[in-house]
Amino acid sequence: MSFIKKMLASVGIGSAQINTELDVDEVRLGGEISGTVYVDGGQTEQSIGNIYLKLKTNYLRESNDRKIRTTGTIAKYLVTEGFELRPGERKQIPFRFLLPEQMPVTLHNVPIWVENGLDIEMALDPKDEDLIRVLPDAKMQTVLDAVDLLGFRLREVTNDYAPRLGGALPFVQEFEYVPGTKFRGYLDELEILFFPRGDALELVMQIDRRARGLSGLFAEALELDERFVRLPLSREVLQSSPHAVASLLEDVIRRHL
Repeated sequence: MSFIKKMLASVGIGSAQINTELDVDEVRLGGEISGTVYVDGGQTEQSIGNIYLKLKTNYLRESNDRKIRTTGTIAKYLVTEGFELRPGERKQIPFRFLLPEQMPVTLHNVPIWVENGLDIEMALDPKDEDLIRVLPDAKMQTVLDAVDLLGFRLREVTNDYAPRLGGALPFVQEFEYVPGTKFRGYLDELEILFFPRGDALELVMQIDRRARGLSGLFAEALELDERFVRLPLSREVLQSSPHAVASLLEDVIRRHL
C-alpha cells in the first residue's frame, strides 16, 4: 500500500463502512437484541479495531436553572475484536445480547437507539444508529395497568439526571401521573420510579398532595406536601392481578394523604 493511500484511509476517504441490521426493532425489558453487523472494506486495506455496540438514550440534566438534554449510554457490548479488512471485502458479524435489568422504556417518545462503531483512528464518523422500541416487561406492565385502574392518567415520562438513584446509570426514568376521579381534589400528581429486583420490583413514589387550607398552602410553598414512599412488590404480588396491585397502591396512597 502506498503512503498516499494509507493517509487517505486514515482520514476516512475510501475507508470501511459499517451498517447494523436488527432482527427486530421492538423488544421487552429483560429480552434480547440480535442482528448482524456488516463491515464493508474501502479502497485500501485497513486494520479494524474492536467493533462495539451501545444502547443510548437522552436524559435531562439541570444546569443554571435550565434543563439540558444529554446523551447517555445505557450499556456497551463488544461485538468482535479487531481484524484486518481487505479492499472491497464484506464482513458479516452476528450478535445477540441481553438487555440490562435496569433501563428505560420508550413510552411517551423516550428515544432509545443502538449505536455501532468502528475503532479506526481519525475515521470520519464511522458509526451507524438504529432506533429500537423497548416495551415494559410483565412486572412493570402489571403496575402500569394497576395505576390505570385507579384512574390516573399518564402525563409525562422523562429520563432525569439522578446519579444517586440510578445505580449503574446516571439517570432514572420518571412516570408522572395526574389523578382521576378517585383522587381528584386530594393529589396534584403522582410520580413513580421503577427499580427491578430480580423477580420482584421496588417502586419509589412521590405523592404530591393538593394544598387544603392555609396550612396546606404553606406546606405546598415549602414543598412539604410531597411524600416519598418506597414500596417493594414481591413476585407473588406481581403475579396475582392488576386489580390486587391497584388495591395495594390505593391503600398506600390513602395512608399518605
